[in-house]
Amino acid sequence: MRRLGALLLFLFLLTGSGCSYYIERRVETTGYCDCGICTEWERGCPDFWNKYITKGPYKGKPHSGRTASGTRPRAPQPGLLSVDSLKRPYMIPVRLVFPWLWLAHDGTIAADTRYYPMGTRMFVPGYGWGRVEDRGGAIKGPRRLDLFFSSHRKARRWGRRQVEVRIYDP
Repeated sequence: MRRLGALLLFLFLLTGSGCSYYIERRVETTGYCDCGICTEWERGCPDFWNKYITKGPYKGKPHSGRTASGTRPRAPQPGLLSVDSLKRPYMIPVRLVFPWLWLAHDGTIAADTRYYPMGTRMFVPGYGWGRVEDRGGAIKGPRRLDLFFSSHRKARRWGRRQVEVRIYDP
């Protein structure tokens, strides 16, 4: 009887401990950044400082640079206490000097929100942790994602890849 009680207690602690459920799916990912080539905007003429959308239903409207969820897109950032600090120990002094590098944050992922609602958290090997915060015009179906990078060069280096993505419940 005592073993049964211990087993039930163990199962209760295991299920109630916040273990998250995820699925793995092979997905085609594409890198993008906030440049005019990737997000289809151009500078205005003669008002050079303003940006305007060049394609789609919002053609001619001002480009705010925000995602569909209203946030600013960003690339994933590993924090001070992360596996990245073990892989790249030379970054520890840099992270100690700049306090905004102490905390990790997820990158921006654009996905089809019919399959992945806003806020769905994913782990993409080679990219890191990301959260669905945007939709893309060319993203259709559950097997396509766009990953935000901080520069056009990094996005082009990523290119288009097939990777096994871990998708967590939102």
